Order: sequence, then structure tokens, then C-alpha cells
Amino acid sequence: MKESSNKVIVGALLGVSGLLMAISTLLIGQDVSLQRVLDFYLLDGVMSSHYASLLAGFAFLAMATLTMLSIKTPKYQGVLSAFLLVISIVPLLTLLDSSRWIADLGGFPAIGSGQGIIKYAALLALAIHFLYAEKMTLRQQQVLQLFPVVLVLLWIGGMKFTLHEAQGIEDLVRSSPLMNWMYSIWSVQTASNVIGVYDLVALSLLILSLQFKRLLLPGIAMAGAVMLTTQTFLFTWPAALSSDTVLSSGGQFLIKDLWFIANLVLYYYLNNRDENTL
Repeated sequence: MKESSNKVIVGALLGVSGLLMAISTLLIGQDVSLQRVLDFYLLDGVMSSHYASLLAGFAFLAMATLTMLSIKTPKYQGVLSAFLLVISIVPLLTLLDSSRWIADLGGFPAIGSGQGIIKYAALLALAIHFLYAEKMTLRQQQVLQLFPVVLVLLWIGGMKFTLHEAQGIEDLVRSSPLMNWMYSIWSVQTASNVIGVYDLVALSLLILSLQFKRLLLPGIAMAGAVMLTTQTFLFTWPAALSSDTVLSSGGQFLIKDLWFIANLVLYYYLNNRDENTL
């Protein structure tokens, strides 16, 4: 993969996801997740969730616009990186709040609403890469892009072994022609366990690919299949889309997996960098 192709793919993924996040956030207006952010930063008495949604929506819109501009004009990359840092760090810090964890399962590390929050680690990795890649070794850059993918596969994949998560994904799996066959073979919990095992195998291959390059394509293929399958839920799960807001809050949760595909694309490029004309 050439650097130009890498930029276009990553840019398209961030541009499309940013635009859809912007439109849906602006149309959704007041939202529970945004209210939790305001509460965490003690801003609930200063800013209403309505204004918070406007701010978040325009931030995503700026992200989409700057991403597309930076594909051909590098001077916009610094501003894009700043937006990505803010967009990612602000929600990620709210993981320190107990509301992100499932109290009935003992709290941390049983992750609840935080599942949508840890996905911002993908944007953080991209922002750091855009800002500091020239100061990092090639291995450091590879680990940086691998980390958020491994994190989400480990954490959300690990949750698949709990009844709470097994029941939580049931509607998604049943809606999917690619996955609903699992319930004709296994119980809801066993099917969830199988998905969890798949996630753990995928992340193991990705980690090993740092040392054994022949595992690169199998690892990326397995992890990428997780993220691409998630995108199919946008069309099979009725609750993902909304005639009023384009994406529902559930749809926003799903579209964020495009960020991990961007991580994987960049990770693949970095692993083959010595074979490219830069």
C-alpha cells in the first residue's frame, strides 16, 4: 500500500464517520451520553446538553472537513490533529467516572456505557501519529495503531463471556444474515462466548504479528471482519438508523468502528513501509 492510498483510505474513513456523527449529533440534540460528560466535568450548571450537542456536532463536522482537506494539503493536518485530540481525550477521561462501569458486575473492569467511550482511543492514536510520527520509531508507530484495536477486542470481546453482554448483543446478532445462524446452533450465551473467543484470537494474532510478519494479514483480516460486520448492523438492525437523526445513538456506537479500520489500514501500511516509495 502506497502512502497516497493510505491517506485516502484513512481520510475517507474519518471523513464519512465524522460527517455522519456530526449530522446525527446535531439532530439528536439533548443526549444522555453528552449529559454524562457535562456532569463529569462539572459543567451541567454552565452549559445545557443542547449546547453541548451543538459543540460536539460542529467538532465532528470540523473533523470531517479537515480530514478531507488534509488528504491533499498537509498544512491542515496539524489542525486536524488538534481536533482529534480534543474529540478523543474529552470523552476518554470520563472513563474515570463510575457511571461507565456496570455496578451489578462489580464495576471496573465490567464496562457498560464506557464501551462507546473506549472507541475514542482509535482517534487518539491517529492524532498522536499525525503529530509525532517523525519523532517515533517505526515499531512505536506500529504499537500505537495496534493498541486501540487490541484494547477494544480485549475489553468488549472479554465482556462477551458475561450474560449481560450476551443479552445486549442478541438483537444485533438476530438481525444479521451473517450471524443469526449462530442461535440455531448455540444458546445466546454460547454464541456470545464464540464471538468472544474469535475476538481474543484476532487480537492475539495482531500482537504476534509484531514479531511474526506472516501473521499480519490473518490478524488484520480477522480484526477487520469484526469491524466490517459491525457496519452491516447499520442496515440490518432497525434501531441503528433514524428518519429524524440519520444515526441513532446505537448507530453512532456502530459507526465508530470505522476508526479502528483506519488504525488497521495504517498498521498495515507501517508494516510494509520499507517496501513502499515514500
